[in-house]
Amino acid sequence: MLRRPATSTQITHLQRLWLYILCGLVLFYLVVPTLLVIPMSFSGSRFLSFPPETWSLRWYRAYFDSVEWRAATSVSLQAAAWTTVVATVTGTLAAYGLHCSRLKITKHLSVLLVLPMIIPVILLAVGVFMLFAPLQLNSSLTGLVLSHSALAIPLVLITVTAGMRNFDLNQEQVARSLGASRPRAFVTVTLPQIRNSVLSAALLSFVVSLDEVVIALLIAGGDMATLPRRMFLALRDEIDPTIASISTILILLSILLLGLSQLLDRKRSK
Repeated sequence: MLRRPATSTQITHLQRLWLYILCGLVLFYLVVPTLLVIPMSFSGSRFLSFPPETWSLRWYRAYFDSVEWRAATSVSLQAAAWTTVVATVTGTLAAYGLHCSRLKITKHLSVLLVLPMIIPVILLAVGVFMLFAPLQLNSSLTGLVLSHSALAIPLVLITVTAGMRNFDLNQEQVARSLGASRPRAFVTVTLPQIRNSVLSAALLSFVVSLDEVVIALLIAGGDMATLPRRMFLALRDEIDPTIASISTILILLSILLLGLSQLLDRKRSK
């Protein structure tokens, strides 16, 4: 098996063995520290320790019994759900418009739309805070959704644009030539064929919003505090083992959503 060609250039898997080992070591270094949180979440000790001296569901019960943690979870889920809707719709329409446009300014607009991925998040957070302050959008669900959407839209744009490249726009032109309006042709012809890309983008948007903490530290206060924000503050003030249980839940949820995203990407490729 190792002597079989890995690529069309006849390079074998054996010749690439060093690369596989290197990638495995990098993944081990990145993933293992994260996975250590999972057994720590089942510790019965008052302090975080690895390996746990005793095993218990104590900190999972503490999370579900806490009004503050449940409220923060509710805020995060609401923000993530609305961000998914706003970012997916906006990003999909932007990707469609840029793909169909023949204007020379299209490339510049694409760069402008992906800028939130390039700019350091802390700078974006300061800018959002200064912009939202006079509009009274800080510490509000609307402010959270708008700021999280700014982070998610570039991912939606890139994902949907990739799907649009595999779609023949002539099919939509045929529908329009038969009397369908452009919106109807998009909904009935184009959207069904890029739905896997759109669903993948929606899942990524949800994950981005659910895990975001930097912007939330500046604009999400009081009753609108998100789950990652409360976790960060809890780590700063006191290392509460409840954080390990919450982190485990978030890790499993993120893996599930990203796995669904990869599954949709494979279907899209086929």
